[in-house]
Amino acid sequence: MKILIIQTAFIGDVILATPVIAEMCRLYPSAEIDVLVRKGNESLLENNPAIHQVLIWDKKSNKSLNLLHVFKRIRSHQYDIVINLQRFLSTGILTAFSGAKEKIGFSKNPLSALFTSRIVHEIDSKQITHETERNLKLIEKFGAKNQLRPSLFPSGDDFKTVESFKVGSYFCLAPTSVWFTKQMPAKKWNELIQLLRQKRPDSPIYLLGGPADLTACENIKSNIPSSNLINLAGNSLFFKRQH
Repeated sequence: MKILIIQTAFIGDVILATPVIAEMCRLYPSAEIDVLVRKGNESLLENNPAIHQVLIWDKKSNKSLNLLHVFKRIRSHQYDIVINLQRFLSTGILTAFSGAKEKIGFSKNPLSALFTSRIVHEIDSKQITHETERNLKLIEKFGAKNQLRPSLFPSGDDFKTVESFKVGSYFCLAPTSVWFTKQMPAKKWNELIQLLRQKRPDSPIYLLGGPADLTACENIKSNIPSSNLINLAGNSLFFKRQH
């Protein structure tokens, strides 16, 4: 059996997709499970024992042409099941015309009428539902559990890279997001950092992010002079593999 899981959004979305990957592997241990992600996110899935291969869609240059290449590749793989975790037209096209026997996705996708299974993606302000639970509802009919934690599989080298930063207790904060509307104001981050310093004055606080987040994290740091507040955003130690 061949299974494709589609999640071509951003870093957090890919991480929240990992319970679906894990469950499909548990339910179908002999299946070949492939995952489609946007270029730049493939490293998140390195060393994942459940994945056969990662397909990559480059959205930054020649987006439409690259989508066509991905589409042809998906068609050639002749998947039995395609599971689409996104609600956008482009991934709807990949799913609906994949040639798979089972095409599963959320009903909000513009092409969901062409899927074999459509699941409602509800956001109820009165009931807190984690996004992983919504994702797992897509494969509920196969017997998936509805409460699983996301999982990543750092390598031995990854652990060695961060070893020097693990000195007693410490805090890791990731203040930025691709979407501005998901970012807490810098003032609130400053308040949180001050609270953490009161609770653990000797514990280092690390600001995390990619190269594009360096300035935003530096602005937060500049408002709180402290040798224990360390900006690691864009640190070459963590991003050297991308160059």
